[in-house]
Amino acid sequence: MNAIKEIIEKASKLNGTVVLPEGQDPRVILAACACVDRKIATPIVLGTASEIAEAEAKAGVKLADRNIKTIDYTQGDVELEQAYLDAWNAKESKKPAEKQKIIDIAAAQNTLRTKRIYFGGMMVKLSRVDGLVAGSIASTGDMLRAAFHTLGTQKGVKTASSCFIIDLKTPTESGDSVLAFGDCGVIPNPTAEQLVDIGLATAQSYRDLTGNEPRVAYLSFSTKGSAAGDLVEKVQKAVELARPKFAEAGIKMDGEMQFDAAIVPSVGKQKNPNGEIQGNANVFIFPDLQAGNIAYKVAQRLGGATAIGPNLQGLAKAMNDLSRGCSAEDIVATVCVTLLQSTTK
Repeated sequence: MNAIKEIIEKASKLNGTVVLPEGQDPRVILAACACVDRKIATPIVLGTASEIAEAEAKAGVKLADRNIKTIDYTQGDVELEQAYLDAWNAKESKKPAEKQKIIDIAAAQNTLRTKRIYFGGMMVKLSRVDGLVAGSIASTGDMLRAAFHTLGTQKGVKTASSCFIIDLKTPTESGDSVLAFGDCGVIPNPTAEQLVDIGLATAQSYRDLTGNEPRVAYLSFSTKGSAAGDLVEKVQKAVELARPKFAEAGIKMDGEMQFDAAIVPSVGKQKNPNGEIQGNANVFIFPDLQAGNIAYKVAQRLGGATAIGPNLQGLAKAMNDLSRGCSAEDIVATVCVTLLQSTTK
């Protein structure tokens, strides 16, 4: 179980910069200091002077002692506000006239001066920083809205999603000690088309964060037609749509299949004798959020695995969400994940 150690080591070599918008949180203050002390990254913390002073007092450290830059987002930034205005209106202009919501500079200023995640997102968009990490206070919904409105999705990808990196206590029979589960945190009931995007994004995240080649299984309670019904048909359609895209990307993929056929070689060979994945998958795409969320928690709580995430994926640039119950060390780990993701954006 050393995936997070390897992720931190790789990220430390990038000399990256990350914005931490929630400067009112003592955990963010401690994480920013840890990033500097351990030479992991250069953090920039957002917050008013009073917010940061109060958080520093609770954390027992001062950012100035480590020359960590802070920005009071409430004071505005002309370049960021104009860029937000231009991007918003350009997107709205593509909609039918009756559905357009064109804004003026005053509206853009109000958004960025009252919503710190939006301010930080525009810093990422304009490449002032390599990525953003927040969510210790903001909800996942707030994070996703900020991500969509400032960064948008990658070219050719319509769906933003998430994955967890699962650092196993014991390797699988195929020798994998690190897996990826997607989507476990964003889309409640993805369509077949969305499952295609989720699969491609999770495979890319696995490759970016572990350096290993992904082998992807689309999961169901059916293996190659052993059961029927709407739930199975959705996954079957996703696999059909995904197959040429995975082939083009040079990534092994198969489905629909049950988890045992995806993870146990002897079962995979029996249930899927002609398949590309025969019990040797290391990336698992779940048919809906319920299944994915339950699965990663089972792996974590019963299997003793470390679950790193949720890691947002499919965005144009690197932004990641935190659990509101996160520790300062969790924030540091997510900073490292974000920096690794930023190298492929």
